[in-house]
Amino acid sequence: MYPVKIAPSILAADYANFASELKRIEETGAEYVHIDIMDGQFVPNISFGADVVASMRKHSKLVFDCHLMVVNPERYVDAFAQAGADIMTIHVEATKHIHGALQKIKAAGMKASVVINPGTPLEALLPVLNLVDQVLIMTVNPGFGGQAFIPEMLDKVAQLAQIRKEKGYHFDIEVDGGIDNTTIKAAAEAGANVFVAGSYLFKADDLIAQVATLRNALND
Repeated sequence: MYPVKIAPSILAADYANFASELKRIEETGAEYVHIDIMDGQFVPNISFGADVVASMRKHSKLVFDCHLMVVNPERYVDAFAQAGADIMTIHVEATKHIHGALQKIKAAGMKASVVINPGTPLEALLPVLNLVDQVLIMTVNPGFGGQAFIPEMLDKVAQLAQIRKEKGYHFDIEVDGGIDNTTIKAAAEAGANVFVAGSYLFKADDLIAQVATLRNALND
């Protein structure tokens, strides 16, 4: 019912060659490209904004899964819609108006996705689960690549999958952080179906083969 979607994180790619990196991602058969937007306030790091996403859009037809780690993300809904984002993911911790912000995303023609950090209880999501197309459970603390997977987050994934079933909701469950060919299986068994991977994928020269290791791990 919820097909597997692999989402390579372009944050781990070669920043100087986004066009060629997008082509490499397309060649793997990945369903999404995950694009992390960081403002230096919500998280310490800074990445890039809607203009860079718009420039990427010219070079790819992939689904752009844009994860905004920014304060008051509702300010940027129109900019990312115009830039060509397909999914806009925003943190429940980053705005006082999460319900209205998600409504604004949907009104702009994008899929609405909500995310919680490892330290945020799942209950924070309950008032908006009827609105969303995707829920992202962070399996590391946001802001930096290459962190170790936090196994306790699998309990959140499993609880969320159970709530989805009981309530009859229909949304994808995404995990981001420390995903590799060992952790992906556990995340899938807990109920996730969208898998963001960065450092694990781009450390290899052969991106096609590396993505294949994730799919193979799910089938073992």
